[in-house]
Amino acid sequence: MPIVIQPYREEHESAVREFNQRLQSGGAGDDLVFFELARPRWLPPADGSKLLQEYFVAVENGVVRGGYALKQQSFSFADGVSRNVAYYHHPLSEGIVNKSYAAVGAMLLKDAMGRAPLLYCLGMAGYDRPLPKMLVRLGWSHFLVPFYFNIVHPYRFLREMQALRGTVFRRWLLDLLAFTGAGWAGIRAAEGLRKLRTPKLPPFTVERVEDFSEWVDPLWQQAKNHYAMTAVRDFQTLRTLYPASDAHFTRLRVHRSGHDIGWAVVGERRKDGKYGAMRVGSIVDCWALPEDALPVVQAASAALIENGVDLIISNQSHRLWGRALNQAGFLISPSNFIFAAGKNLSALLQPIAETQSQMHVTRADGDGLPRNF
Repeated sequence: MPIVIQPYREEHESAVREFNQRLQSGGAGDDLVFFELARPRWLPPADGSKLLQEYFVAVENGVVRGGYALKQQSFSFADGVSRNVAYYHHPLSEGIVNKSYAAVGAMLLKDAMGRAPLLYCLGMAGYDRPLPKMLVRLGWSHFLVPFYFNIVHPYRFLREMQALRGTVFRRWLLDLLAFTGAGWAGIRAAEGLRKLRTPKLPPFTVERVEDFSEWVDPLWQQAKNHYAMTAVRDFQTLRTLYPASDAHFTRLRVHRSGHDIGWAVVGERRKDGKYGAMRVGSIVDCWALPEDALPVVQAASAALIENGVDLIISNQSHRLWGRALNQAGFLISPSNFIFAAGKNLSALLQPIAETQSQMHVTRADGDGLPRNF
């Protein structure tokens, strides 16, 4: 029988476990496993909700040969229309370990494109990976979402940033910079030069809030048409993405002259080998009029520093949010965080060479929530 792609149901769970075992036995990476439960733990389908996750599996005679996930969410566009857009993620094929199933990856993507006319991918860890290579061949529009970082504790950064310590010479050099203080001085000088361009801001205040509520909606309505594309960020959506029950997030409300001007969600990333023993904070999500980005970035950074992180990171597509990060002392580094849009979605964003810097895309628009941001 041919391979059939269908919604993931409880009856498939044992076959998915066997699929994962075959991947691991064949030498796939530890993170290359599909969801063992058919019902998503995060964003399960609910009556009337436009924000949800769905899983699909490729089945051959009762044997699972692959699977993928779709995150459905409403997005607002520059024309003022809100449309349902799907995020394609976690595609896995047995072709990873068995060339007889090399075509399954393309089958999964084709199926997703049929189910969700407006489709995008995000992240993907660089253009050398199989999925982005496939998307480029298919003619999807794509660009790298800029990556920004702020080194809070230079000594810890120089000693622990494993991605920079790949050779004996590099380790020796970074240790020398750390122990002599030269690295600290250089990093602070680079950040200081950027801060010299920081405009003097009117005073603003920051409040840590336990949950989002109706105060968010006027900010959403005020700013949404200033972005070429952005996921809906009204208070009901934020409550779903960042529920009060999840204490891992810090939610910030930013005021100026008694009025709300924006908000941010920050948190500490889970441990990652490339960051060594550092505590890494992330500006997970944020919102404001683009011209009010700087106080929101400063508020987010201050909260993470107060929480004790060694390094702060953020991916931001909009040029004014990127400028705000630079003005707040962040440095920019090569990015491997790719945004790719299917042809139908791309048609709404043309000319994408111009609109890519007017879109509001953050790490929250990928699959990193609720923990891997």
